[in-house]
Amino acid sequence: MNSFSDTAPRYQPEGWTHWPDHPAWSQQFVRILGATQEGAGTVGECLLAASRMVPGDASSWHREWQRVAQDNGQRADDALAAGHAVTARGHHLRASNYHRVSELFLEPGDARRATTFREVVRHSHAHLRLMSPPGEVLSITLGDGRALDAYLLMPAPNASAIRPPVVIAFGGLDGCKEEMVQRMASAALGRGLALLAVDMPGQGEALRFRGMANCVDTAVAVAHCVDYLQARRDVDADRIALYGASLGGVFAACAAAGETRLKAIVSDSLVFDLHAMLADRLVADGGSGDWKFLQWVFGCDSPAAVVEKCLQLRLAEVVPLIRCPYLIVQGAHDFLGLQTALDAFEHARRHDVPVELRVFNAEETGASHCQADNPSIGQAFICDWLADQLEVLSCT
Repeated sequence: MNSFSDTAPRYQPEGWTHWPDHPAWSQQFVRILGATQEGAGTVGECLLAASRMVPGDASSWHREWQRVAQDNGQRADDALAAGHAVTARGHHLRASNYHRVSELFLEPGDARRATTFREVVRHSHAHLRLMSPPGEVLSITLGDGRALDAYLLMPAPNASAIRPPVVIAFGGLDGCKEEMVQRMASAALGRGLALLAVDMPGQGEALRFRGMANCVDTAVAVAHCVDYLQARRDVDADRIALYGASLGGVFAACAAAGETRLKAIVSDSLVFDLHAMLADRLVADGGSGDWKFLQWVFGCDSPAAVVEKCLQLRLAEVVPLIRCPYLIVQGAHDFLGLQTALDAFEHARRHDVPVELRVFNAEETGASHCQADNPSIGQAFICDWLADQLEVLSCT
């Protein structure tokens, strides 16, 4: 007789499942554990925080991540005061990430969201200042009075003084530029790629502080990012790529269809027909669950309005317009499913798009959404592919 409890933590194809009765919590926890591989947390702190939570209680989730975030913030201050900049940099990175994850399950209107995210940004800025070379905090104007908040990270200078290519990167439904720095910096910079991490409308500071819900015409925002990069003299404006994770993978494909200056794009998990998926879900759950969050991000007053807005995010119409090399990455056990990526891949092939597909399976790990269970293996593959497409001749 198997005495293993159905509610006990366990390893599954999509990675470590800490609370089997709370799948959304488990998905976020494995995402946080994955970030420890890139220095944005420690396994011990994550397990300690989880041990003090009440599963399903959003306030306890927020409280316990706040505790480890504040501990790391204090350690960062103490280390910098003692002249230990490298130590301070690491603690600021972890503090930023722990503050970020602490707000994940709060209601959209919860005042703690804004307060918490200011700490995300503050510690991220401190981390960037201590990088070598230091990261830049940017505001990229959109030409209509609005602006996108962004970070530019440059690889170490090389002896040949060749200007580096750049990857524009953004996340998904609950993504932000800070997570892109945590997720991609090591793999990108180590391969000679500069990284422009951006809060698109509906993300990070744009949503919380600028009141910018997401927009379906992401080609406009991406075009302004390309314009900004082309005005700089320290990057190669002829070698610019685009990376989008999760919902950002959908937005990346939509943007690439209208922005011909991009040399390569990556959709790191995607939904081929977001409208159909959300329409089916609305029928199934009647608007219960996280629809309030979706309404906040999409700037809609009802679940039905969210579904309607997603009519403009069906990839069948935009994928055939992509002309640059296109990489689709999906986990075999992604909660979005694998078929949606296969549909996008086959559709692209039928329309002669230069497309590649990489599926991560459970045996190699990386099989969860956006390789959350092992982001290092995912980013190694993705940034190698980007370096090849952008013809990086040498890496530091």
